[in-house]
Amino acid sequence: MTGHHDDFDFEPVRGLPQSLPQGERMLWQGAPRWQDLAVHAFHVRKVIWYFAGLTLLAGALRLAEGESLAYSARPFQWLMPMGLVAAALLSGLAYLSARTSVYTITTKRVVMRIGMALPVTLNLPFNQIDGAALRVFANGSGDIPLKVTRKERIAYLLLWPHARPFKFAHPQPALRCVARADDVANLLAAALAGTATAPMPAEAAPLRAAKTGQPVAA
Repeated sequence: MTGHHDDFDFEPVRGLPQSLPQGERMLWQGAPRWQDLAVHAFHVRKVIWYFAGLTLLAGALRLAEGESLAYSARPFQWLMPMGLVAAALLSGLAYLSARTSVYTITTKRVVMRIGMALPVTLNLPFNQIDGAALRVFANGSGDIPLKVTRKERIAYLLLWPHARPFKFAHPQPALRCVARADDVANLLAAALAGTATAPMPAEAAPLRAAKTGQPVAA
């Protein structure tokens, strides 16, 4: 008989390497939405458009050279399937990345358990966080990059995809594609200011309009 196996059953608290010390409370815990991670971190949509454009271009060039319609349509038989396979593989990686990730905000720190093959736990006390930003997508999910102090530099490859894109010189850990990003950012701002007193409610929130580049705290 086989049962459910939890690769992280060694954790005393989900997403944390050890129980919280006395006086520290959990305010929020979440993970990336894999669908949004696939689009915004693994760029599945761009890959599909790339292969679609490549297919149309190949067909158009064959037609321009005077080839028959049947011959010109051949790229659709192999280029588009290649694109769909690539998109499926990237979506699978996004799903695994989201499934193995847990973000936690407490009254004193941000903890990120990340990593598909080799899980690591990043512990970021508030005194190591200089500020944060917010990018909200059309469906209300979004990214919350964390600006850490210079002495706490973390390798970009270790963080990816849980990092602010293209910040290579001084990588910024990011809570990627979290649901209700506005609410999570507001809670984080209050926690950084030392005014957060209650965990974030778990009820669903309505969709919001897209916003970009909003500061959370400095």
